[in-house]
Amino acid sequence: MTVQGLFSARANASAQAYAMPRIAVVGRGFSGMMMAIALMKTVRTPFHLQLFDPNSSVSGGQALASGHSSEILNSRVRDLSVSAGDPNDFNDWLCSNATFRSAVPAAIPGFLQIFVPKSIFSDYVYQRFSDALSLRRDITVQVSAETVTGLCRSHGDRFVVESAAANPPFDIVILATGYGIADHEPQSGEPVATPTTVRARRLVSRPHTVLLGSGLRVVDRLLQMRDNGYDGQITIVSRHGFLPQSHTRSNADPVFPAEAMPTSLSEIVRFIRRACENAEASGQSWQSVMNGLRKHARSLWRSLPAGQKQQFNRHLRALYDSHRNRLPEALYVRLKQELAEGSTLSRHGQFLGRTPTGLVLKPAGHQGVEQIYADEVIDCRCQEPDLDTPLMRSLIDAGLATPDELGFGLAVEATGALSVDGQTTEGLFAIGPLGLGSLPDIDLVPEIVTQAYAAADGVAARFYPQCKAV
Repeated sequence: MTVQGLFSARANASAQAYAMPRIAVVGRGFSGMMMAIALMKTVRTPFHLQLFDPNSSVSGGQALASGHSSEILNSRVRDLSVSAGDPNDFNDWLCSNATFRSAVPAAIPGFLQIFVPKSIFSDYVYQRFSDALSLRRDITVQVSAETVTGLCRSHGDRFVVESAAANPPFDIVILATGYGIADHEPQSGEPVATPTTVRARRLVSRPHTVLLGSGLRVVDRLLQMRDNGYDGQITIVSRHGFLPQSHTRSNADPVFPAEAMPTSLSEIVRFIRRACENAEASGQSWQSVMNGLRKHARSLWRSLPAGQKQQFNRHLRALYDSHRNRLPEALYVRLKQELAEGSTLSRHGQFLGRTPTGLVLKPAGHQGVEQIYADEVIDCRCQEPDLDTPLMRSLIDAGLATPDELGFGLAVEATGALSVDGQTTEGLFAIGPLGLGSLPDIDLVPEIVTQAYAAADGVAARFYPQCKAV
């Protein structure tokens, strides 16, 4: 589907599209749509934009519209603007929404400090996409439902995007596939009733559901089940047992010690713990310190040797994620109440696989294994990018990309440019969670927004050196 006509006064759409510089964005989740917005607002000369995603509907991706309308984003409105240089854009959009404004009267005149459902943020993102497109009568946008299976160079440093349909070469290709909340493939010999659930037919007095994972999706699913009337037992099973911590009730402005940071991982951990203790002793919060840490995270990560990065990944990442991906206070209170009352249990250990009647767990600190019986097992874990997919393998095998040193995803620069042996691959970008092994916190909305505009600046500078943002 090509969007033209309304956005261009010229008649010959296909001829015009192929004459213009061509940009492909693979993925239409938040990273992909944010990239499209940034390109339309930054690259001032005509271009053809093609969005690839096998999903037939524009859904907003896993990060936005995968859940129910009751799912709450874990960032405040103040941090969710998609407009460069205007941090109040989302707040202004909410204020102009009469339905939302009447439903949340206590927040008038603004909503900067509140948390909103993912569906509201998704509506905002797509409205801003439509707004940007309506102002660009000189570009064409094509939506392709084919799965991208490979990528290779063509003549003249352009790129061929391999899919079921034939596509002319592209000047720029931007990977925005996210890290995915994938359906887990069963282990060898592991019976599974459906891709994401296992149901056991057992005569029990009270139903039992197991949720796999420890992040925000687990809490979302737990609270949705309760809101929908589920009164059975729920067990959360995770590797380390760290569940999301709470946001503060009001704004937690970033603070961080001014003294120089240590250089070893163990010393950095002690430094941050002391900073949190000192902040709380002075009437501030550990959340403020964690917010301040985000400004130093990338330089800290780059300074660590590979061995210490691997140590962090094995022993500290789950703890770090539980403190950076926080819950709105009201949801955190509900979670703690669930755990305190015993209606929900938290178990940690190594998940070994599913069985027809539940799952097998190796509890932390024990040598043996335990069979956990459940009527349903729901996988809420968040996965790293799969580097063995045909698309990723084609990039790596062709020397256009390389895995980051931990194998989380692809090695990238701050702008999202793919990096191979310290050299950027001209014309290729990976936006958002694909670069999580290179750029800590690049799975968060503010960081994705910043990176998308930086990538768009790079596109403009490469092809149109005189380009300036609109």
